[in-house]
Amino acid sequence: MFPKSLPGRIGLALTLVLLAVAAGLFAWSRFDESGREAVGAAAIGGPFELTDQNGRTRTEEDFRGRYMLVYFGYTYCPDICPSSLATLSRGLEALAERAPEKAEAIVPVFITVDPERDDVETMASYVPHFHDRLVGLTGTPEQIAEVTKEYRIYYRKVEEEGVGSDGYLMDHSSFIYLMGPEGTYITHFAHDAPVDEIAERLEEKVQS
Repeated sequence: MFPKSLPGRIGLALTLVLLAVAAGLFAWSRFDESGREAVGAAAIGGPFELTDQNGRTRTEEDFRGRYMLVYFGYTYCPDICPSSLATLSRGLEALAERAPEKAEAIVPVFITVDPERDDVETMASYVPHFHDRLVGLTGTPEQIAEVTKEYRIYYRKVEEEGVGSDGYLMDHSSFIYLMGPEGTYITHFAHDAPVDEIAERLEEKVQS
């Protein structure tokens, strides 16, 4: 029964607010920027059809049986993307020193959110700067929209004068996802996570 007294109504209202806040915190914890392991089974990942830096069509099935360390960004990114890819690469190299067989089980993957500029040729000249096994994936705007939807990635074009010949940047999410051999989400890292932390957690999560 709904309480008739003012104190009772206030108490009920506070209880409902606290429940709502708790539910919100639980949901947010699954995508926390801290990079800690998500709570529950996050709905991240799914089917895709894209093109790698060698012009070969790639789907999620090509990576079955392997772990994927996935980052979404773009080659014209002035700072966060190259820094994140360098962090990803150094984390994988640090893992190779600790557990080489586990490092070999992981495929590093870079997916562009700027398909208008990041064609196959551009990706081919960009990805070797970071890791010799890094797979660069691009596609049509529609294909990129689909894969970013599956991975819960936010991105949008930001027009800005004086920025390159095309005059725009891309605002986007900046997580590094670890996906399992069946394509399921395992955990994620902040783009600026310490290299030693990445290596340690990869060693813990990867079953070789």
